[in-house]
Amino acid sequence: MKYIITTILITSTLFANYSLVVGKRPKSAIDNLHFGTIADMKNIPQNLDYYAKQVTPMSVSKMKQYDREYNRAYFLPWHIDNMLEPKSELFWQIKFVKKRKIYDGLKRLITKSRWQWWIKNFNIKALNSVKAKAITVKHTNLRAFPTNTAAYTDTHKATQWFPFDYFQHSAIYPNTPLYISHYSLDKRWAFVQAPYAAGWVKRDAIALVTDSFAEKFASGDYDISIKDNLWLLKNNKRVTLVKLGTIFPILNSKPIVAIKSKSGYAKIEPLSYSGDILAKKPLVMNAKNVAKIAQEFYNEPYGWGGKMQTRDCSATTRDFFAPFGIFLKRNSSKQAKAGDEIYIKGLHKNIKKEAIMQNAKPFQSLLFVPGHIGIYLGKYKNEPVIMHTYWGVRLKDWSKFPLCRTIVTTTEPGKELPNIREKSKLINTLKYIVNF
Repeated sequence: MKYIITTILITSTLFANYSLVVGKRPKSAIDNLHFGTIADMKNIPQNLDYYAKQVTPMSVSKMKQYDREYNRAYFLPWHIDNMLEPKSELFWQIKFVKKRKIYDGLKRLITKSRWQWWIKNFNIKALNSVKAKAITVKHTNLRAFPTNTAAYTDTHKATQWFPFDYFQHSAIYPNTPLYISHYSLDKRWAFVQAPYAAGWVKRDAIALVTDSFAEKFASGDYDISIKDNLWLLKNNKRVTLVKLGTIFPILNSKPIVAIKSKSGYAKIEPLSYSGDILAKKPLVMNAKNVAKIAQEFYNEPYGWGGKMQTRDCSATTRDFFAPFGIFLKRNSSKQAKAGDEIYIKGLHKNIKKEAIMQNAKPFQSLLFVPGHIGIYLGKYKNEPVIMHTYWGVRLKDWSKFPLCRTIVTTTEPGKELPNIREKSKLINTLKYIVNF
């Protein structure tokens, strides 16, 4: 009997069309950023195992409660018939291009005729006319306009030039449920509501979803990728990159993936894999698991809105908490409202540090300042420590000392720099502790 079972398992693996394997993110211009170094990166432990020892495991009942809300939020786009965000958030980009000069990736001024076409192609009158369910079938971008053209506001300032593409809302991973509001005038793009943001996606990255598919796909039992930069293969050929935090429903005891059929509709395919790259969601929030997940993000280059398959600060926090069943929206301001807030703005920095160490929970808390967010790791030598995807330290001339990646620091990164702007130090601007 053992021989027969083994044979069946091997055959199943050999003839599976789709598989998930460990890989690497393709190199891009993001990897050519200037990666500076500060004293914290040398003087405090950078290994996440050190801080994970300070974790108090979250109770099973609390984790299940969070996970139920995660699943509800994740599949919400299949249960709506209107875009969720207010019009001020859906259409901000139209006022944006009308009021200021913007430049493309070649540092060329974007002409009026060009952005007028984008507005026309937006096809606003068709808002909520399609009302269809869809799903992503590959890693793709969520854009402010139906265009791949980047939009920068200054070709000389580091925080307004590459990779700060204002049209880049977010990256969206495979297997993400979507609501389609309508299509662009040229029919190449779909205006969609994703679980954590809204915007434009290329139609070749999505498939339409039937009610029958949606019922099977929302199985109630989910695996999630716990290894970053995997590759989905079809017959050993690359289909798409898969980032940590990607959901894979379980159907008939196997993880599944959404594939686009020739008809344009999604179909379900079983997925084979080996090794410790998927885990049942929610993953237990203990020392071993938080260290394992957090280490996957360490040293990843900074990519605004997930540009070029990387992450910014809020994408890192969102994806870190996802395996543990905690759902976070796209941007830092909305993430700051996802848990229990403790207001710390205005406190003297030493009192604020004490407040953080007394009230924040290692690996279960966010530290938020408008425009930036990070994960509280615990303390080292009586200093609060965070992991964050950090562009850089503000200097007295308002430029930034670039760091451009995910690092572990105190709440005073770069304090040794002679020209650091004291008022802009992270510790002096932190506004909230957000506890889960």
